[in-house]
Amino acid sequence: MDYLKAFAVGGLICVLGQILIDKTRLTPARILTSFVVLGVVLGAVGLYQPLVDFAGAGATVPISGFGFNLYNGVKTAVDRDGLLGILTGGFTVCAGGLGAAIFLSLLAGILGKSKDKK
Repeated sequence: MDYLKAFAVGGLICVLGQILIDKTRLTPARILTSFVVLGVVLGAVGLYQPLVDFAGAGATVPISGFGFNLYNGVKTAVDRDGLLGILTGGFTVCAGGLGAAIFLSLLAGILGKSKDKK
C-alpha cells in the first residue's frame, strides 16, 4: 500500500507540473522554481510534513520535496546556530545529494563518448 500512495502522490505532483507546462505560458524553469518555493512554503506552514508522512518518497522525491528539505535544513540550522543558519542550513542538508550528482555527472562525462549530430 505504501508504494501505491507514493506513486499516486508523486504522480499527482508531476501531473500538476505537466498541466502547468501545457496550459500556461510559464517556462519549465519558472515551474521548477515555483515547485521548490512551494515546498518551502508548505513546509513552513506545516502542510508538507503530513504529506511526507502519508506518501513517503512520493512527496520527497519530486522537486517540491527538495524545497521541503531546504526548509528543514534551514530550520534545524537556525535552531542550532542562530541567524547564521539561514545561510548554512540549506547547503548542509543538500550537500550529500549535490555532491553525488556532481560526481556522477563527472563520471558519466569521463566514461561517455560524444557523437556528432549528423
